[in-house]
Order: sequence, then C-alpha cells, then structure tokens
Amino acid sequence: MRLLVIEDNKDLCDSICFHLKNEGYTTDTCYTGETALFYALQNTYDIIILDRMLPVMDGLTILKEIRKHSINVPVILVTAMSDINDRIDGLDAGADDYLVKPFAVNELLARVRALARRPSTIMVSNTLTLANLTLDTTTKCISTPYKSMNLAKRESDLLECFMRNSNRILPRELLLSRVWGPDHFVEDGNLDNYICFLRRHLKNIGAKLTLKTIHTVGYQLIEQTGA
Repeated sequence: MRLLVIEDNKDLCDSICFHLKNEGYTTDTCYTGETALFYALQNTYDIIILDRMLPVMDGLTILKEIRKHSINVPVILVTAMSDINDRIDGLDAGADDYLVKPFAVNELLARVRALARRPSTIMVSNTLTLANLTLDTTTKCISTPYKSMNLAKRESDLLECFMRNSNRILPRELLLSRVWGPDHFVEDGNLDNYICFLRRHLKNIGAKLTLKTIHTVGYQLIEQTGA
C-alpha cells in the first residue's frame, strides 16, 4: 500500500514514516500544503495522513480540493485542534477519520489498518494521453501515431508529472522533489539534463508537445503551435 504523509513538523513526519515503513507501507512525504496538493492530485494513494495546520495552504483547503477532483482516497486528518466543532468541520470537509495531537503512533497505525480493510473502489489508469502523445506509466513507453520508444524510469516519472499538469508551470524545486524525492540531494543540472533528454525524445517520435523553459522558475509542457 502507498500512503502520503503530509506534516510540516519534519521530525514527526519522519517518525510516522519510519513506523509505517516498518509495517510494510510505502510512503511519500510533504511538508507544505502546496506541494501536498500537487502530490495528491497527480498520484494514486491508498490512504492520506493529513495535518490540518500547514504553511501556505491548510489541510482543510487541501482536503476540499482533493474531493472536488472526485478523489475518494481515505484521509486521516491529524491536528491539535480538539474542539468538537473542529472535528465536525474536518469530517464535513471529507475526512474519513480525525486524530488529535498528541497521539500514540500505535493508534495511528491501527487507524491506518482499519481504513485499509475497507473495500477499495479506486480504479487506476496506467495510460496518459495528451495531444498525440501517449505514456504508459507501467511499461514507461511513449508513443505517437508515428513512433514509440521506452523511457528510463526518471524520464517517465518526469514526463508523467508534466502530462498530469499540462500548461501548468512547474517549479524546479517541485520537480526535483517529485522525481528524486524530497530528501534526496541532487544537483540542479541533473534536472536540466533530463529535460534535454525528454525534449529530444518528444521530437524524435513526432509528439505535438514541447517543454518550455520559464526562466528562473521551472518548466511547462505545452502543445506546439501549428504542430
């Protein structure tokens, strides 16, 4: 099972993930609301553990956005706000469970197991299509009506990011975090190299898409004008 843990207290976040991994779960982590929403909208998770108080974008806003996009993943809302009206607000916003800080990690794990026992209604598509380009995220194969080829894993992960967020400007920091991991040290030049690889691949198979550089910010996947 794959879980997303959203918590701005890095020590607490790392501790939760440590225990989840010991239980055999795969975890992604986010420390800010904006990054968390990006992860939640573009990936498929079995359960999300969501802190209510986050920088930039709070947990309730993230939760409402997730539900607005018809993503029905179970969400455990974690917060120090223990008033009955706060719990009601969280549940009404779309949370499946509500856990008040401080809490015992064993209780959180028990709640995760309880949600994991629910029948899953999630249907995951492994194929993304944009303009004349198709990406199979399982085989890492990209294709157009003219040609197809296989990508390396990081190339595929990077292209998947762009295809799920077409026309959106994606900051460099966000791309590095998504493809290499939030705690993985990687030089900025590595991202530029992979962008270069993808541009070459898209051109070679006749894709009507290109990656536009947004100076000092990041990159944007757009459809080529007149292509």
